[in-house]
Amino acid sequence: MNRSLTAAALLLSLSGAAFAQDTQSFDRVERGRYLSVLSDCAGCHTAPGGASFAGGLALDTPFGRLVAPNITPDRETGIGNMTDDEFVAALHEGRGHNGRRLYPAMPYPAYTKMTEDDVRAMRSYFRTLEPVHNEVVSNQLPFPFNIRLVMLGWNWINFLPGRYQPNPQKSAEWNRGAYIVQGPAHCGTCHTPKTLLGGDKNATPLAGATLQGWFAPDITTDGHRGVGSWSKDDLAQYLKTGANSFTLASGPMSEAISHSTSQMTDADIAAIATYLKDSGTGGNAAKPASLADNSNAMRVGAAIYKDNCAACHRDSGIGDAGLFPKLAGSALVQQVDPMTLAHVVLSGTRAVSTDGAPTGPAMPAFDWRLNDAQVAAVLTYIRNSWGNAAAAVPASAVADQRTSLAKTP
Repeated sequence: MNRSLTAAALLLSLSGAAFAQDTQSFDRVERGRYLSVLSDCAGCHTAPGGASFAGGLALDTPFGRLVAPNITPDRETGIGNMTDDEFVAALHEGRGHNGRRLYPAMPYPAYTKMTEDDVRAMRSYFRTLEPVHNEVVSNQLPFPFNIRLVMLGWNWINFLPGRYQPNPQKSAEWNRGAYIVQGPAHCGTCHTPKTLLGGDKNATPLAGATLQGWFAPDITTDGHRGVGSWSKDDLAQYLKTGANSFTLASGPMSEAISHSTSQMTDADIAAIATYLKDSGTGGNAAKPASLADNSNAMRVGAAIYKDNCAACHRDSGIGDAGLFPKLAGSALVQQVDPMTLAHVVLSGTRAVSTDGAPTGPAMPAFDWRLNDAQVAAVLTYIRNSWGNAAAAVPASAVADQRTSLAKTP
C-alpha cells in the first residue's frame, strides 16, 4: 500500500514537473515574447534610458499622471509575486496583485479580447526576464481619481469583458487582423474617441482621439480623413517601416512602430491591413468645402508657407517620399482636430527610424519664429490647398497647444 502511494505520488510529481517545464518550453516562451511585441508592452513599460520592462515611463492622462509599473519578475518592485491567475485577471479583468483595481491606461479593455492561452504564454515569457529592482509609484493621480475603488463604477459603465469572437463571414486573415487590432495591439486605446470619463465611444471606433498633446488620427475606411485612400500595401509599408508615400510616423506612433509593428511578422501586418481596409468603420462622409483662396487666412497662410515650408514640402505640397511628408491629399492634415499639426509646427518632430526606413528625417521647431496667428494661418492654408478641405485653425487652438507644450517636461 505504501509502495503504491509512493509510486503514485512520484508519478504525480513527475507529471507536474513535466507540465511546469512545458509551460516554460522554448516555443511557448518565444510565443509569449512575440505576443508582448504585438501588445507593445515595451513601449509603455520601458522608460527612456531605463532597463527593459522595468517601468518608470510617465503617462499624462486627462485625469492626471500615471507611471508605468515595473513588470520584470523582481519580487519586491515587479510582478515576481503575482500568480499566473492574477496575471490573467490583470489583462482580462483589470485586477492586479491581491485584486487591486487597475486603471485603463493599462489597456485591459482591449486585452480582455485575447485568448487565455495567449495571456498565459505572455506570462511564461515575462517569467524569463531578468529581475530589475526599480520601485515605481504608479498612481500619481489627484483626489478622487487616486482612489482605485472608483474603477468599479468606471468598469460598470465602460468595460465589457470577454474574448474576441471570430466573424464566420470573414476570412481567416481578416479575423487574425481583427483579433490583433482589437486585442493585443489595442489600437482603439489611442485611435477611438473618448467620453468625458475616458471610456471608448464605441459608436465611432478608430475615428481618432487626443493623446498626450497629439491627435491619434482616424484609421477608419473613410477616404477623406481615414485610410480609405491607402492600399493594403501602403498600410503594410507604414506599419513595417514607419514611412510610405503618404506620410512618416512620428510622436507616439513612432514608438508603437519602433517597439511593436516593425517587429511583427509580414503575415500579421498583412492581416492588420486586410482588417483596416474592411473594418466596417468609417465610411465616406461628405467632404467639406475648401476655404476660398482669396480669404485673409489663406492669403496670409500662403505667404508663410512659401517662406517656411515650400523648400521641403514643395509649392505643390507633394513633399519628397521618405523625407518630407506629402501634404496634398493627406488624411492626417485634414483631421477634425489639428492638434498634431500644431504640435509638429511648434515643437518640431523626428520620424521613426527602422531597418526598412533608417533615415528618420526631422522637422525643426517654428515656435520661436511664428506667432499663434501665423501658425494658425499656415495650417489653415495647408488644410485647404491642393484639394484638401478642413476647418480653419483658430489662433486660440495654437495658443492652447503652445501653453501645453511649455508645461511638458
